[in-house]
Amino acid sequence: LSETWIEHREPAFSGFFAPDLLADVLSIDENDIDGRFKIQEVSTGVPTIIVPLKSLDIIKKVSVNIEKYTQLIQNTQAKSILVFCPETYDKKNDLNVRFFADYYGVPEDPATGSANGCLAAYLVKHDYFGKNKIEIRVEQGYEIGRKSLLLLKAQEKAGKFYITVGGKVILVAKGTLV
Repeated sequence: LSETWIEHREPAFSGFFAPDLLADVLSIDENDIDGRFKIQEVSTGVPTIIVPLKSLDIIKKVSVNIEKYTQLIQNTQAKSILVFCPETYDKKNDLNVRFFADYYGVPEDPATGSANGCLAAYLVKHDYFGKNKIEIRVEQGYEIGRKSLLLLKAQEKAGKFYITVGGKVILVAKGTLV
């Protein structure tokens, strides 16, 4: 295992989505979505729809309705969905995350550096933690039996975002996004 960090590009914040639409896609109730924050498409290279949920019990219930997911992504740049909540399995962590990208042949990914970069930008932009700088621990993959820990660092300074995502990984590929 080696510790690896990914620097993310400046984020692009695109359209917002109605809670009822994403609730249908995720097979949850509209009230399960944390209404204090908007559902938004964010990209630091690969666009992702970011959905804030209220609790770990709700995260566990999420099940993508493939028909409704397919309808949704026909009109979006983003072909993936990241859901998150502030409750965690491990109390040392700050957020629990699940990531779905059936369009790319990934029903659920246990650790997603690209999407967590989008999440980091979202968290800072929307003052999720009440500040413009974060350094947090994100757990992912618990629901599919592949526990992962990602480290997110992000800040907004003079209108510019600085985002890195890291963790201990087994390297399976290396490349440069151009």
